[in-house]
Amino acid sequence: MPEITIEDAVKRAIQTEKNAMDFYRRGASYMKDPGAKKVFELLAREEREHAETFYQVYPGKDIDDFSAFMEADPAEKSGWFAELGLELTELDERKAMLVALDKEKKLEESLRETATRIKDDAVRAVYEENARSTHQHYLLIESEYARLMGMVHETDIDTYVRE
Repeated sequence: MPEITIEDAVKRAIQTEKNAMDFYRRGASYMKDPGAKKVFELLAREEREHAETFYQVYPGKDIDDFSAFMEADPAEKSGWFAELGLELTELDERKAMLVALDKEKKLEESLRETATRIKDDAVRAVYEENARSTHQHYLLIESEYARLMGMVHETDIDTYVRE
């Protein structure tokens, strides 16, 4: 596989983070459960922060205004929206959490794989840090999903094991 250019890799990463942010923002607006809504709002903010870390190492000149780029309307025909195969209004908390779990897992794998192909230490470090953060997103969503589904929370495991 040929070496990807730093510019292409980082621009793709910025767009991916924006797609995730857009998904979480829109998803939060449809959440009925206050806890799920709060988690999606947090994830949207963190995805924006991830995009900004990529933007700081982006060598391209085509994104003049980061804030304007991030606040632009979501591309519903691409990114996370297109991959859903259903209208966002059809998502309930359960479906949204399952989609988010799948997307975060795949994103982490992609970030880690891309990091292995990047020679520039600073850019590779950004990818590796974002992969770690994406893994934390996965764990947060997994925990919230368990709460929504009435599963035993990981902090209660000892109580149930002893009984």
